[in-house]
Amino acid sequence: MFVDSHCHLDFPQFSTELPQIYRNMAAHAVTHALCISVNLPDFPRVLQLAESQPFLFASVGVHPDYEETPEPSVEELVRLAAHPKIVAIGETGLDYYRLNGRTIEEMAWQRQRFCTHIQAARQVKKPLIIHTRQAATDTLELMRAESAHEAGGVLHCFTETADFARAVLDMGFYISFSGIVSFKNAADLREVARWVPADRLLIETDSPYLAPVPMRGKVNQPAYVKHVATCLAELRQVSVDALATQTTANFFRLFRHAQPTPQSSFQ
Repeated sequence: MFVDSHCHLDFPQFSTELPQIYRNMAAHAVTHALCISVNLPDFPRVLQLAESQPFLFASVGVHPDYEETPEPSVEELVRLAAHPKIVAIGETGLDYYRLNGRTIEEMAWQRQRFCTHIQAARQVKKPLIIHTRQAATDTLELMRAESAHEAGGVLHCFTETADFARAVLDMGFYISFSGIVSFKNAADLREVARWVPADRLLIETDSPYLAPVPMRGKVNQPAYVKHVATCLAELRQVSVDALATQTTANFFRLFRHAQPTPQSSFQ
């Protein structure tokens, strides 16, 4: 069985499609999925999804790309994360890809937001879901300064270098690969995917984005995480079943507040 460790089922692309999305998950042995929060105004919708199905879990957090949105406080994140369906803090992190003419120094608000999430995760003892894009040095610096290892977590949709991977692995974090690993221009990323320790590996879709080969051009969905697993299994020279078993065990080890449910629970 497979687990999609990162998806956005509350996004508009899925507003009328959820029953079919769930059927597709069941048909492809994707037994659970983690629905990721990107801002606080939409968080109730994410939580409602997780409450509606026993095979769905949720996170709480504010994505670094969401600038014009209410800023979270440590206290608010701690309060919201107390819900039993909330298994992680995030997604959070740093993203310097769209500076829009600003300097990195002017992104201090993003760095403060990241620190807020790390502090909340440490308090509630739930893992972090970290997004980083063109910000590896600052991401590592803040993870170390704020003792992110005390909360643990995952670097989701990993696209960074081997050196960055080794650094976050040394801090006890997991690494999650999305459909990007299957893209033809991702040779360097595939090299990293070959050697990440088996017990620190997760798979995800980041749906509705980044549909993997052979589904490029389609709206991504949790059922397609099987294709990510197939790509990784080929790279690592293991069976797809072995990779599925390992990544599922890793998911429930990291997100220890998530309780596995039988596939028959799909509705």
